[in-house]
Amino acid sequence: MHVCVLGAGTMGHGIAQVSAMGGHDVVLRDIEADLVEDGIESIRANLQKGVDIGKVSEAEMAATLDRIEGETAIETAVSGSDLVVEAIPEDIELKRETFETVESHVARDTVLATNTSSLSVTEIADAVEEPGRVLGLHFFNPPHIMELVEVVVAEQTTDETREFGEAFVEGIDRTAVTVTDFPGFASSRLGITLGVEAIRMVQQGVASVEDIDAAMELGYNHPMGPLELGDVVGLDVRLDVLEYLREELGERFRPPQLLKQKVRAGKLGRKTGEGFYVWEDGEKVGVSGGDAR
Repeated sequence: MHVCVLGAGTMGHGIAQVSAMGGHDVVLRDIEADLVEDGIESIRANLQKGVDIGKVSEAEMAATLDRIEGETAIETAVSGSDLVVEAIPEDIELKRETFETVESHVARDTVLATNTSSLSVTEIADAVEEPGRVLGLHFFNPPHIMELVEVVVAEQTTDETREFGEAFVEGIDRTAVTVTDFPGFASSRLGITLGVEAIRMVQQGVASVEDIDAAMELGYNHPMGPLELGDVVGLDVRLDVLEYLREELGERFRPPQLLKQKVRAGKLGRKTGEGFYVWEDGEKVGVSGGDAR
């Protein structure tokens, strides 16, 4: 199968990697050559780490990289694709415009998938002439490690498209959960509910950042606490999702003032070096000054 991934950022290059490791030929596309090169280099680094810890063989690494090519021209990137997955910023108009462009350069049976974590797949699908070919494939961060993929069925998604999506997920050694298109789907809605309550608890002085995270890690066996996870996902992403869910589902999703302050201050989490924690080279090294005990 030929897969095109639009967007070479964290999610995009991760989706490209697992697709190539699943045996598919992949084109990774972004708007600038440097971004594409950075994405492919990140894939190389992920694979090398897998080799170093014995999870990936040298042959698997070489074969995976051999299946991936980079591109900047969208019409060239998507041409001949069986599946196009967009992993571009969470802007619904940008996603709609992208799929409008893509549709004019692919075959009628090419499946179009959005990696949105919460936006309406039904509204995205409405931008194309054949919306039955559109579905959500919501990968989790980082895609090369996380097993789950939500297959999101829009109002227009055909059974054939849904079955294609489920088979693709299983074929790249991931586990599919199929959900109906609804604000926040299943995972984002549940996950952000926990995350936003943790932020409210910090804001109210209930407990420290570290203790709230430790409570969920040790008491509920979560691999990562909700505040650390927010830093990893990006606090700006958390805020955007909350604003969307508030608009769609009501005031229980109102963003806490503390989250707004963090975003306004540019403290977006791991990608900026500070959120609820302080980060260096992608590793957590301390608690943000204003949130420490």
